[in-house]
Amino acid sequence: MIKLNILSVSIFLIILAGNSLTAQNTKNNNATIPPIVVVLSVDQMRTDYLSRFWNKFQEGGFKRLVNEGAVFSNAQLDLHVQKISTGTATLFTGVYPATHGIVNDSWYDRLKKKEINCIDDDYFITVGSDSKEGERSAAKLLSPTIGDLIKINTRNKSKVFSVAMNDVSAVLSAGHAANGAYWFDTQNGNMISSSYYVDIFPEWVRQFNEKQFAKTYTQRDWTTLLPVKSYEESLADDYILEKGYYDKWNTFPYDLKKIKDKAGNFKFLKTTPYGNTMVKDFAVNLIHAEKLGTDEYPDFLTVTFTSMDYENSSFGPASVEMEDIYLRLDQDIALLLGFLDKSLGKGNSLVVLTSGCSSVYPVEYLKEEFNMPVGTFSPESAIALLKSFLNITYGQGDWIEVAGDQQLYFDRDLLEKKNIQLEDIQTKTANFINQFEGVKIALPSVSFEQGDYTKGQLAVIANSYNFKRSGDVLYQLEDGWQPVYKYQRTIYNDNANIPFIMHGNSVKNTHIRGQIKGEDMLPTILEILKIPIPDYCAGKILEEVLW
Repeated sequence: MIKLNILSVSIFLIILAGNSLTAQNTKNNNATIPPIVVVLSVDQMRTDYLSRFWNKFQEGGFKRLVNEGAVFSNAQLDLHVQKISTGTATLFTGVYPATHGIVNDSWYDRLKKKEINCIDDDYFITVGSDSKEGERSAAKLLSPTIGDLIKINTRNKSKVFSVAMNDVSAVLSAGHAANGAYWFDTQNGNMISSSYYVDIFPEWVRQFNEKQFAKTYTQRDWTTLLPVKSYEESLADDYILEKGYYDKWNTFPYDLKKIKDKAGNFKFLKTTPYGNTMVKDFAVNLIHAEKLGTDEYPDFLTVTFTSMDYENSSFGPASVEMEDIYLRLDQDIALLLGFLDKSLGKGNSLVVLTSGCSSVYPVEYLKEEFNMPVGTFSPESAIALLKSFLNITYGQGDWIEVAGDQQLYFDRDLLEKKNIQLEDIQTKTANFINQFEGVKIALPSVSFEQGDYTKGQLAVIANSYNFKRSGDVLYQLEDGWQPVYKYQRTIYNDNANIPFIMHGNSVKNTHIRGQIKGEDMLPTILEILKIPIPDYCAGKILEEVLW
C-alpha cells in the first residue's frame, strides 16, 4: 500500500490526539456491531423515484429496504455547489466543504495560477490499465472519511473498499487509507484503480476484466424491461423536449453498438442500466475475494450506482429511460442484498441507501408543462457585462482570472499592482451580480471571513466557503433557475433532498419524518460500530433508529 501523503498523516495525527482514538480497541465482539457496512450510493437519485416506481419494484430490492429499514423521508444535503464531488465528500467525512476542501469538481489555485481538479494526481499511475484514468488520489480531500476512521480505530485491521463507475465517487467515498478503490476505465471498459491505493493489481480483478463485460453489453440493444406502454409513471417515450443521445436518439430500443461507435469509447455505458449491473457484479466479486465481513473487525464498502450519469439532463427525471434504469437497478440491489444474506446471515450487514447528489427537472419541462416561474441564467453573458462594469469602474484590465460554478476569482496580483482594495471590488461586484434576474444572492468572500453566516439562509454558502479554494464572489440562483452555457454541458442541481435509508439488525424498522442532514451518516455509523465520533463532526447521531 502506498504510504499516505504528509497532509493525510497530519490530519490523522490530529484526530488521534484530539479524540483519544488510540485508547479504543474496537473489536467486533459485540453482537450488535455488524461485520460489514455497505453504503449503496446512487448518484443523482431523487427521493420521489421510490414512490413513483413503487408498484413496479420487486420485493427484494428497494421495497425490502423501505419495508424493513429505518427510512428518513426528509434528508437533505445543503451545499452551495451541489455536485457528486461536493456531496460525496460531505456525506463520507461528516463535515462541510469549508472543512473538507472539496468546494467543486475543480477550483482555481491562486499560487499555481491554474485550475485544480479535485482528484487528479499525476504522481500516481493507473493500476489495471495503460490509460491515464487511474492517475487519481484523495490527497486534496482535507478530512478523513468513515473508512479512514474505522481503519484508524482498528489499527488497520478493518478492510475498506469502494467501487463505482465514476472515479470521483470511488475516490472521495474511499478516502485516504482504503485497501482499494475501483472505477470504470472509459477507454477500455476495465475496472481499474490507482497506485495511491493498490501496489499490485489483484488477480481476481484481472480475471473479472478478462470477461470483458463492457464489450459484451455494447454489442446488444437496450430495450425496456417491461412493455414500453406500461411505463405510465413517465412521459411518452418520444417526448418532444427530450434531447436524447447526441440530440437525435431518444426512443427505445437503443442500438448500443451504434452509440459506442459514435462515442469512440465506453463512456456512454455509464448512462445505461448495464453500468450499474457491472458495478453490482464487481461488488459481489470483491466481497467474496477480499473476504469482507468474515473476521472480528468491521469492514466498510461503498457501492456507487448512477442515474444516467452525464446524460441525466438529456432525458430527464420523468423519462422512460430513467424509469427503466431504476427498475433494473432494483433487481441489482435485490441480488446484492441476497448475496449479503447468504454470505453473512440475513440482516447482519448494515446497508445504507443514499445519494451524494440529487437531480432537477429541466427548465423547459417545468415552463412548458406547468407554467412555473423558472428560467435560465447565462453566466457567460453576465460575466461579459460585469467585465465592462469593472473596466468602467477601475480602468481597463483583466480583473477576473476565472469564472467557475457560481463563483468568481479576481487577479489579485493586478489588484495589488493597481492599488485596488480587495474588499471594495468584491463588494461592488456582488452588488452588480445581484441585479441580474435569476440570481438569489451574491456575496463577497470577505463577508464569510469577517462575519457569522453559519445560521439562516446564508449558511449554505458559508458552510461551503473554503478560504484557500473558494472564489472572491459567490452567488446562488433562484429556486428553479438553471445556468446555460453556449459551448459546454450544463451540470447543475439545486435539489437538496436525498434518499436515506438504513437497513439491518443494528437499526430499528421505523419511518422518521423529521429533517436530517447528509452529514449525519458518519456519526450514526460510527456510533453503531462503537467508534468515537470526532468532535469536529458537523452531523449528529440519529439516535431514534438505534436500539
